[in-house]
Amino acid sequence: MPLFEEKAAVVLDIGAAYTKIGYASETGPRAIIRSTFKQSKTGKLLNLSNYSTLEELYDTLVDYLHVIYFRHLLVNPRDRRVVICESVLCPSQFRETLAKVMFKHYEVPSILFAPSHLLAVFTLGINSGLVLDCGYTESLVLPVYEDYPILKGVQSLPLGAKAIHNNLEAQILEHGTVKGVGDEEKPVRSVLGTIPEETLEDIKVRTCFVTNIERATQIQQSRLAGDESKWPTPPPAVEYPIDGGRILCINGKIRETACEALFEQDNEEKSVATLILDSILKCPIDMRKLMAENIVVMGGTSMLQGFQHRLLAELKMLLEQPRYKEELSLTIFQIHQSPSQPNFTAWLGGAIFGALEILSFRSLTKEAFLQTGKVPDWCTMEEIPLDIDVAKKDTPLRNISAVTKALLSAKGSPEK
Repeated sequence: MPLFEEKAAVVLDIGAAYTKIGYASETGPRAIIRSTFKQSKTGKLLNLSNYSTLEELYDTLVDYLHVIYFRHLLVNPRDRRVVICESVLCPSQFRETLAKVMFKHYEVPSILFAPSHLLAVFTLGINSGLVLDCGYTESLVLPVYEDYPILKGVQSLPLGAKAIHNNLEAQILEHGTVKGVGDEEKPVRSVLGTIPEETLEDIKVRTCFVTNIERATQIQQSRLAGDESKWPTPPPAVEYPIDGGRILCINGKIRETACEALFEQDNEEKSVATLILDSILKCPIDMRKLMAENIVVMGGTSMLQGFQHRLLAELKMLLEQPRYKEELSLTIFQIHQSPSQPNFTAWLGGAIFGALEILSFRSLTKEAFLQTGKVPDWCTMEEIPLDIDVAKKDTPLRNISAVTKALLSAKGSPEK
């Protein structure tokens, strides 16, 4: 029995709306908290992704990490390594400020910045796939081949939960009604000027859904023709209680069309579904069939009812269009079912990675950061000084793919 056993690493997935926190080798996060909180100095309600200066971001991260470590995790930051799940579009200023706070203020021993799309593939025990991350502010697609991200295939659009909330708020203010105890129904706009973000999110989760492609086509044709008679029979209306004992009446049309913001093509004919096909087109020809048959969907927005079914239908419909039919000869699209909820799939991949011995080789140590003052990009991590003190000199640096296969070989291949 070893005299010293290293403590489990802390795994953080800091998103635009929510942050997932927990420990390596566990099957789920200990807590999922909002990325918005009140700063101690100014008392302002701030979001981690919205900052004006680096000094403001530094102070915000200090307060936010203090809440994470001493209210939720209840551990000493100096005792545990850190695994941070990050997007490929994460700003360099944010990651460098985060590393500065971690190393200089909380004095963590090491940090590993891992791409969330690669971590999502980790959870399935496969080494190749097309990962769609549909989050709060954007939808991002990245192909992964043999555990290597294909950066030229990155596709993104500012379509996510925020776009749905904006569409939902506009429709409720225009068509919704409010009634009080014993009062007649009144237009929402005469009672409410705006609807809080938390309320919009709750309405979306409880009442809204992604409709099927047949009904979506009929709705689109009805809108283009300006003929309400062609609109399919809407689902039943629902009543949502709000403050003061008032009831917000949400009709079926709002419930059904709020999420259409993800699939309605813009002026450039782009949508969440076209991101996948455009990303496949950026891949080499011999990889395209493999990418189409190994789609991984993650992100909180993808948890909407009917999202995956509609996504597959949209992909098959788009293949009939000339711009894709001439270049893609695909017939089958398959979406993997992640072993976790889509909103913390990347976190689970970080928990798997943090439990491997390879973590000590790939992490950026505090000493290395204090010498250079910079955080290298994850795709050039081999150029940083390795943390060789915790491993024996004769220990080989094993390939990530081999480690993953060995770890998950007992589970067999995932169902498609």
